[in-house]
Amino acid sequence: MTRRQITHLVCTAAVVASGLGAAAPTDHRTAQQLLRVHRVQPGESIQRAVNAALPGDTVVLSPGTYHESVSITVPDLTLRGSLAGHAVIVPGPASADGTCAKAGNGICVTGTKSSPVKGVTLRSLTIRNFTKNGLWASWTDKLKVQNVTAEKNGQWGLAQERSVRGVFSRNLAQHNGDAGLFVANTVDREDGAQDSKGTVVSHNRLVGNRIGLTVRRLRNLTVERNEATGNCAGVFVVGDEGTPRAGAMTVRRNHVHTNNKLCPKTPRLPFLQGSGIVLTGTEKTLVTKNRVEDNVGASPLSGGIVLFKSFVGAPSESNEIVDNVVRRNSTADLANRDTGKNNTFRGNKCGVSEPAGMC
Repeated sequence: MTRRQITHLVCTAAVVASGLGAAAPTDHRTAQQLLRVHRVQPGESIQRAVNAALPGDTVVLSPGTYHESVSITVPDLTLRGSLAGHAVIVPGPASADGTCAKAGNGICVTGTKSSPVKGVTLRSLTIRNFTKNGLWASWTDKLKVQNVTAEKNGQWGLAQERSVRGVFSRNLAQHNGDAGLFVANTVDREDGAQDSKGTVVSHNRLVGNRIGLTVRRLRNLTVERNEATGNCAGVFVVGDEGTPRAGAMTVRRNHVHTNNKLCPKTPRLPFLQGSGIVLTGTEKTLVTKNRVEDNVGASPLSGGIVLFKSFVGAPSESNEIVDNVVRRNSTADLANRDTGKNNTFRGNKCGVSEPAGMC
């Protein structure tokens, strides 16, 4: 082949490549850039790495302690500790900028009603000692929180509102001021229950909080294979008279035991002690194949599995409590302290019920 022919072929290839480039999607990053990893060392800024990230990027934290709050609005971002061990995120300077820090939260994942932030993953982190919440998530879609420890935060350990299709799995939430894990429709106004579109809360360990897990005004989710122990109450499923009603969910195969810490009353609830699984103001919730043991107290909400009217008096209706092992709870293993209709108790292994005859 002559030099002239070679030159012609090179020019032709360039033209073809140029044409292909013109037809490419609007994201012009290379394959290597699409898999970018931003590595952060203790003393460096996590927020700076997050701000530099594009959708699909990963921010990896080396083991150590990071003194800051982190705000995430980038979709499909992963923030994780390295394989060598957890990175610990604690409060930074009191003068720190940013709404997340000023609100007293550790990590904030926030979208908007018109544009929820999608596909964010948090993994292998510890979030500790924040005055409000360890994690605060609002307007998210498919948020994944896995192998995260949230401890000693002033309100909630891991919290999500106005969000759908979330996955919270294999986390440890301990010694937080209110719920270790909290999922809700919204926190700033009274509203009907939201369809969570299949949110899953599974394989978490919830220890020493006021309430291990609170599910508030939601529908269509699964709570399974979690352990709640050492809290004032293990699991609260909360609704009210709003429309649609909270419920239409499954609570199954959880181990809820020895939640005997004493917590004082609040404007909405009496004092708490010895509550296993409590349904208040909910409908069509299936509670099945749980082990609920050794929850002992004298609160109106004490007992193994308890049905109770909501704080505004809305009854619990059409719930099924089926095939649970409920033992050594006080004042009862099963307690229906509600006036709602069509609540079913069957196939449970228990000793004492209120009213009698449900065991």
